[in-house]
Amino acid sequence: MAHRSSDPLDYQTVPRAVAAMAKPFPHGFHIARHQHDRDQLLWSVSGTMRVRTEAETWIVPPDRAVYLPSRTEHAINIRGEVGMRTLYIAPAADPRLPDRPVVLEVSDLLRALVLALVDEPVLYDEAGRGGAIAALTFSEIARARRLPFMLPMPRDPRVMRICDALLDDPALDRTLEEWAEHAGASSRTLARLFERELGMGFAVWRQRVRLHSATEALATGQPVALVAARNGYRSASAFTEAFRKTMGVAPSSVAAGRGI
Repeated sequence: MAHRSSDPLDYQTVPRAVAAMAKPFPHGFHIARHQHDRDQLLWSVSGTMRVRTEAETWIVPPDRAVYLPSRTEHAINIRGEVGMRTLYIAPAADPRLPDRPVVLEVSDLLRALVLALVDEPVLYDEAGRGGAIAALTFSEIARARRLPFMLPMPRDPRVMRICDALLDDPALDRTLEEWAEHAGASSRTLARLFERELGMGFAVWRQRVRLHSATEALATGQPVALVAARNGYRSASAFTEAFRKTMGVAPSSVAAGRGI
């Protein structure tokens, strides 16, 4: 390739262990469900991505990246102006790389390595600087801290109706009894399905949605009080307490760009 393409298809058969692509996306852009022949590391220098597979959903601000093994179907929603940087990695490039979808903490070194790969030629010198950067990138991905906080997603269409509605508006405060008609199942059945399909009760899952949404908003610089109100909390102090208890840091840490 004579130039740096922004078409993912151009990177799936590159004769290198890793191919790096840079592509900007406007706020509100939706990338429909798709998959790739290669593993994928998705990271953004700015803005926030919501990445959704069949079984899980993640909020990915700039201090995190999501690793998706090859053939993982996923869709992406863009929040804010996103400067996406993607690594397409040959599936057998390094046995230490993740074998299932996972969110990773992006260290300063990993950030620098991804940016350096984008600056290298697509057909970089495997015996030179490009090859050395690629090898170190694999090592840094392998040792990156895995972040377990994610949203499991259901398969049952009745539960999915509730989950989709809460993802669209986390502040919705309906009880399971009030959701019953919308979902097409009794509250007792819905409670059983939440436990069976998601491994947690309805209230716990809803709180995760709210904290995911809050993390997304805080990463864009929205005030804590506004974030609390838009995610169903009666006060900023109640939100701060719940956020700190679950995430391990205060909301102000995320707002200041120190991540979680």
